[in-house]
This record gives sequence, C-alpha cells and structure tokens, in this order.
Amino acid sequence: MNVLGLMLDARRVHKQGEEILLRRQRDRLAGIVTYARNHSAYYRELYHVLPERVSDAALLPVVTKKTLMARFDDWVTDPNISLAQVQSFVDDPARVGEKFLGQYTALTTSGTTGTRGLFLLDQHSLAVTTALSTRMLGAWLAPADFLRIAAHGGRIAMVNATGGHFASAVAAAGLRKNRFRRRLIGVLPVQLPLPELVTRLNIFRPAILASYAGTGALLASEQQAGRLRIDPILVVLAAEGLPVTEYDRIAVAFGATVRQSYAATECPFLTYSCRENWLHVNSDWVLLEPVDTHHQPVPPGQQSHTTLLTNLANRVQPILRYDLGDSVLVRADPCPCGDPLPAIRVHGRTADLLTFPAQDGEPVSITPLTISSLLDHVPGIELFQVVQASPTELRLRLHMKAGADAEHIWQAARTEIGKLLIGHHLAHVTLARADELPLQTPGGKYRTVIPYTASPPDAGPKPGT
Repeated sequence: MNVLGLMLDARRVHKQGEEILLRRQRDRLAGIVTYARNHSAYYRELYHVLPERVSDAALLPVVTKKTLMARFDDWVTDPNISLAQVQSFVDDPARVGEKFLGQYTALTTSGTTGTRGLFLLDQHSLAVTTALSTRMLGAWLAPADFLRIAAHGGRIAMVNATGGHFASAVAAAGLRKNRFRRRLIGVLPVQLPLPELVTRLNIFRPAILASYAGTGALLASEQQAGRLRIDPILVVLAAEGLPVTEYDRIAVAFGATVRQSYAATECPFLTYSCRENWLHVNSDWVLLEPVDTHHQPVPPGQQSHTTLLTNLANRVQPILRYDLGDSVLVRADPCPCGDPLPAIRVHGRTADLLTFPAQDGEPVSITPLTISSLLDHVPGIELFQVVQASPTELRLRLHMKAGADAEHIWQAARTEIGKLLIGHHLAHVTLARADELPLQTPGGKYRTVIPYTASPPDAGPKPGT
C-alpha cells in the first residue's frame, strides 16, 4: 500500500472506531509474526513452538534490546545486513542523512536501559509514519489553523540534536539537501546558547515550533520575559515529559496550541496528544501492553512497571513484545476529547534541567538532551552518565566498548562538553572524569544526565550486573 493508501486507511479506521482498530491490529500482528518467522533466524528459533497463526500477542515471548542486539545478524530479515556494517555506517558522521544500503534509515538509541541500540527503518515503516503524522496533524489543527499557518509563511522551526545519528540528525541532513524545504523549515541545533537560539527564532518567525519539551519550557520563559518574540500557531514538544501545568504555561506564553508526542526510536509513530493532555496510541499500527514486573498485564487505571511494544509496520527489524522500559498508565474510561484510540500517560520520562550559576547575570539552564546528544555519537562509548556533583562541577561516568582507547574517548568527550560550556558562558564549570561506571536507577534504567539536586550516592550496580 502506498502512502496515500495508508493515509486513507488511517483516516477510515479512526472514524470507524475501536472494533475496526482492534481488527486491524490483530490482522497486522498475525502478518508480521508470520513474516518474522519466515525471514528472521532469531524469531524462527524463538517461535518454533507457537501456532501457525498468532493474532494474540500474549502468546509471544518477551524480548529485550540487549537480547536483540546480541543476536543482531540473526534478528534482521535482510540477509545483506550485518551488525558490523551498520556500526561502521553510524560511526561515520559523513554518512548522516544517507540511506544504509540505499534503502534503510539508520538510527541509534542512547542506552538508558544499559544497552545502546542500532535500529533500521524500512520504507514501509517510513510510509506508515507519514500517514500517521497526517492523521495526527488533522487531530491537532482545524482548517482555519492551516490557513493561519499559511498566512504566517508556513515556516517550521525544528530545535533538535543535529549531530549524531538521532532521527532529527537524519531529518536535518535531508532538509539541507532540499533548497525549497530549507526556506520553509529551519533546523536549529539544541546545543546553541539560549540567547543565540532566541535571536535566530526571532529572525525566522516560525508558524510551527517543534522542540524537545525541556527546550520548549526554556523558550516559553524567554517569550514571557519579552526576549523571544514569536507567534506560532502550533508548538510541538517531544522526547521528554513535563508536568501537565507546564504545557498550559507554554500555551499561554506563546498564545498557541501546544501538543506533544511520546515515541521511541524503535517506533517513531507511537502516540500523539490531545487537548486533554492524554497521549493516544496509534493502535492500528502499534500494540502497547502495560505490564507488571512478571510481564503480566495490569488493568487500566493502574501504573505499569514497564511496557511491551510491538511495531506492526517495520519488517526489516521486527519489534515484537519488546520491553520498552517505560512506565505508563492507560485511561480506564473514554477520553473526553472523543478520540477512540487508547489514551495513556507516561511516567518514565521527565525533563530535568541542569542549572548553573552564571559568573554574572541570571543562572544558565541546559536541557539533558543538549549534553547527551553530544556524546551519543562519540565512537567507543558504550554508556555514559553526566552527573552534576555541585552547582559548578560535572562528573562524566564512562563505560567503554571492549578494546576502546579510554584516554582518547575521554579527551573527545571532554572537548565536546567543554565547547558546549564555553558557548553558554560557563567556562567556570569544571568537568572531571569519574572513576565509577554509570549507575542504574531503582527501576533498572540509566539516566544519561543527573542534575545536582537529584544526584545519587556513588554506589550501586554496574552495567551488566
């Protein structure tokens, strides 16, 4: 099915309601399980005792990022793909924006569960993403809003991590190659000092502002202070969670509709928010199961220990009952907004700002993604953790890949963070290399950035334990 067909199908099943959505979900689950068994050596081995047709996800064993990455070459369904090839591809900054083997989009994860992930999106998955993005915008904006966006010049400002192999880096590289899109879409590095970011946005004057949630909160404060002077129609926030009251504050600051999305590298079209600040799961293409510590389902209205994700679109790397690691709560009653898709709240992602005292003037705040995006693409780092040990001291915990040159990696990481601090007029902030490895949270995740007030004691489990 082409993109137009997928768009029409997404609109049709959304209008027809829950029963049709569930039917689509079951049929697509059966199809991708069959495909995985036929084309992936790993899943063929894992599913050998299952019935011929599986339309109930509860029959499938749970998989983890660590297990899938360990069996990467057996997991992928294209025999021309190997872990070594993909690793070499993403380690080369010059390849950002290119298609791996000419047809796959390569992405990485930062490793908050202790394992860095390498993921490929096939063309079908990208087409589904486009179709569901169209449905999302239709839910967010009225026809009059589209006219207002056009009257404002239709410009979109994306404040993203433009370095490394994040999805945003790939998108940014693609936009730079398209002269028409460059005029309408401005891609601004999240690492820019806040005053420079404000200046650029004031010049560009976007009709739509898209940023990480933490950055959006900082920009709203700049708007309230009168330094930022833009009037977007829509503000789209992603990647991090904020208190519900923050979304209302941002909406008032900009006089705009504010919406958010919760997604993952493993499934970029997971959810979109509504006016009630609930997130609706695209359940015709996604299966999201809130479960307890034993991977048993928890009822609506109860917060889960973790969540199992099944991506029904991506066939090159099937994601089937994958432990995502985030805690969610499913709404027990229909959402007042009227959207028939399941509504959830996510409790596993919070935007913690790093705030430093300035040598003169107001304190300087930096979002976690601003720092972590610099280190995510430094070759040789298996896992990292930046800890604000005091108001003016950072400690970098590093877990290197086997055989890596530890001193070379530390110097590269120190250079990247040092340039960021100088750019934000924080040369008085020190950075030291920690002796200990990154530490887990009680829930088993690795926070990549830990602000001063939340710093844990220097003790705890190490990676792999």
